[in-house]
Amino acid sequence: MKRKSILALMCAFVITTGTAASAEPGKAGGVLEELPVPQTAKKKVAIVIDDFGNSMTGTEEMMELPIPFTAAVMPFLPTTKRDAEWAHRTGRQVILHLPMEPVRGKKSWLGPKAITTDLSDEEVRKRVLEALDDVPHAVGINNHMGSKVTADERIMRIILGICKERGLFYLDSRTTPKTVVPKLAAELGVKTVGNDLFFDDIYTRGHVLKQMQKLRKRIKEYDTSVAIGHVGPPGKHTAAVIKQSVPGLQATVDFVPVSKLVR
Repeated sequence: MKRKSILALMCAFVITTGTAASAEPGKAGGVLEELPVPQTAKKKVAIVIDDFGNSMTGTEEMMELPIPFTAAVMPFLPTTKRDAEWAHRTGRQVILHLPMEPVRGKKSWLGPKAITTDLSDEEVRKRVLEALDDVPHAVGINNHMGSKVTADERIMRIILGICKERGLFYLDSRTTPKTVVPKLAAELGVKTVGNDLFFDDIYTRGHVLKQMQKLRKRIKEYDTSVAIGHVGPPGKHTAAVIKQSVPGLQATVDFVPVSKLVR
């Protein structure tokens, strides 16, 4: 009788409490634990807006965008300092938008003290340093036009060397497939990143919308993307398309300064 009573008591204990021996994986004391639901990492997108510095159309609209874009400011122009300070004050990253000679086009399109392939090493270095000093808060450089210069190893070695000296990164706008930037940056140990898409290489709203669709498709395939737009002739179109697209992207995208994507 005594032995049967002990067995009965043990059975009753197991039924009423649920011991560790009876618990399944993921349960504690017979109660199912709530395991954390894995969160899908958001994609990272850096939007860069070129050509600040000359009070161009769309400047105010860009500065009102609800995302932390990177402002690429041209040197030696009437609103260079104003636009750089404005961007910095509103939490945007600032980089020097350095005018560089293209394969086709007039040098007069580039503005003051542009980098051209006929300059000596000393003059290239002097102009780059002066341009950096003219744009407050600049933490990197990208090229304005520059299809000829970014394919020129002599000049890009000087520019990237200055980036190395000053702890700056270089954004290759990729205006030519012949760019030497990736090769030289790797050789010199300079942090760099490349543009993936231009929003407004054609100035119509329809084209900007089409390019935004391309960016959406790219986001599905890649973890990071860089897209460049402009103030100036397409400025208001580009600002409007970005603004209307942001809410639909924010569930899956973090908009970041371009420095977050450098390698």
